[in-house]
Amino acid sequence: MNKIPQTQAEIYQYIVDAMVRLFELDADDITPESHLYQDLDIDSIDAVDLVVELKQWTGKKIQPEAFKSVRTVQDVVEAVELLLKQQ
Repeated sequence: MNKIPQTQAEIYQYIVDAMVRLFELDADDITPESHLYQDLDIDSIDAVDLVVELKQWTGKKIQPEAFKSVRTVQDVVEAVELLLKQQ
């Protein structure tokens, strides 16, 4: 597990870096408003890969329900932030 993020900006940067690494996306194409499926072409298999990456990074078990309503990169940031606030 890496350093626990303290801010949404740190979470966002990690997610962007992970998407670049996992999905070969261009960081310039990723914004908080980017839709995962429509804009970034991230499918359900890719989403599972991202959840696994986030689980390893945070050291937290991620429940599928936590990511059901996730549509944008900012939604992912907020879901991770909420997860990190839970004990």
